[in-house]
Amino acid sequence: MLLLTDSAAEIIDRLTAAPDVPDNAGLRIDAEAREPGSIWTAFLTDRPGPGDEVLEVRHGRLYLAPDAISRLADKVLDAETVEDGDVVFHLKHRQAGDAEDGAATDAVDKADRVEPEDSDA
Repeated sequence: MLLLTDSAAEIIDRLTAAPDVPDNAGLRIDAEAREPGSIWTAFLTDRPGPGDEVLEVRHGRLYLAPDAISRLADKVLDAETVEDGDVVFHLKHRQAGDAEDGAATDAVDKADRVEPEDSDA
């Protein structure tokens, strides 16, 4: 299962808890690139897409598109806020001991069967 760093979980919480964001909103990760040279797309959406896996991330939600679920199983999602205030997400391969040493946490609970394009939140 995809692991999240504490930073990624906090940023997903912040983005999805903004006052102007609908209650069911979440960050959706899709393997369909929308930018040249990009492999992944991450964006806020008001609901999961058909077949998305819905993960509860603390108080927020993460939606994984069907084509991304298995491809993200051995990855760690990290995030940072850069100087201009934009959020940048990073995916990396999981290293031995990531979950045990605090580098990443299993901060998601399965509820159902990476720079955001629209970060107005």
